[in-house]
Amino acid sequence: MRMHKISGYARKTTRVIVSLLFIYILFLPLYADKIQCEWENVKKIIAVGDVHGDYARFIKILKEAGIMDDNFEWIAGKTHFVQNGDVMDRGRYAKHIFDLIKKLQKQAEEAGGKVHMLIGNHEELNITGMAPRYPGYVPPLQFLSFLPEDMSKRLMEEYNEEMEKAKNNDNSDSLIEAVEKFWMEVITKPNPYQYEYTLNFNENYGKWLLEGNAIIRINDTIFVHGGINKRFSTWSLERINNTYRYELNRMRLDYKRGTETLFKPQIVYVPDAPLWFRDLATNHDESFIEDVKLILDNLGAKHIVIAHTPYGSTGSPVIPEDIKAVSRFDGKIWIIDTGISEVYGGILSYLKIEDGKFILWMGRDEE
Repeated sequence: MRMHKISGYARKTTRVIVSLLFIYILFLPLYADKIQCEWENVKKIIAVGDVHGDYARFIKILKEAGIMDDNFEWIAGKTHFVQNGDVMDRGRYAKHIFDLIKKLQKQAEEAGGKVHMLIGNHEELNITGMAPRYPGYVPPLQFLSFLPEDMSKRLMEEYNEEMEKAKNNDNSDSLIEAVEKFWMEVITKPNPYQYEYTLNFNENYGKWLLEGNAIIRINDTIFVHGGINKRFSTWSLERINNTYRYELNRMRLDYKRGTETLFKPQIVYVPDAPLWFRDLATNHDESFIEDVKLILDNLGAKHIVIAHTPYGSTGSPVIPEDIKAVSRFDGKIWIIDTGISEVYGGILSYLKIEDGKFILWMGRDEE
């Protein structure tokens, strides 16, 4: 009996060791080479906020900013281009945008420049498989584009069959209802299509996103999607980024295996974490300036560029009357989410930082 207990204990210990070793090997590539998140002596920076799947407007901005030419080739030399997160959801063409960013990323490296694709809260939601559960987040065309090709074709066949049935009712209202019902069921309800959407997205884009960062510093400026509060400003940028990578990878793998995520995240989905924090844009208490100064001191920076919250408001974006709508606290905070995507009805914009000067370009989509 004693030998049996010892044997059982040994087997249990071996399983634990093997499991830990598996996790170590799995995540080793993420930390084997330190992923850079701070740069100095960069002469020119271009930053763009939430584009939410609007490929056409994104292209116009990149051309206007001198990032690429009409042939979609990098022409910005040693410029650092920052996309501040939220390429995904609401709009239809996130995949097109990611593919373009990937291409420009390689070309920029060859020219001595840099493309930084930061993780936004909508990238976080898609990596963990949560985005489809929220009605309206994942539009049908985005859903189809990230499915494996064979499943995308199969889904469209099912869609066409359902629409043919609905047409026989000879009622336009019932046809519209049938369209809405079909996509609502496919995208938001657990099913093989939803599962493959997340798996295929992560295989081709999620892993790539996690090779980048959630927060970076270029010269004396911090770039982050949502913002950063006093608590997280005491963390190093490397710690913030590595924690995101570790937790998002854990959740990605749990989703793939169909297992429940049991650990309590330190940063993913935490309301005041860098992908969700809004106070830098929305807190209008006069005393908040002291928090902002402390945050910047902790980060060793003079400015923070955020997206996520259009024009410092939690409501619908409106065209700002002057630069004060996007710059706060004497230029310490810059808000570059101008509701670029047509789904928000905002305006095109990009932030240029050159020779220490901040210039926000804003323009209308004339077409």
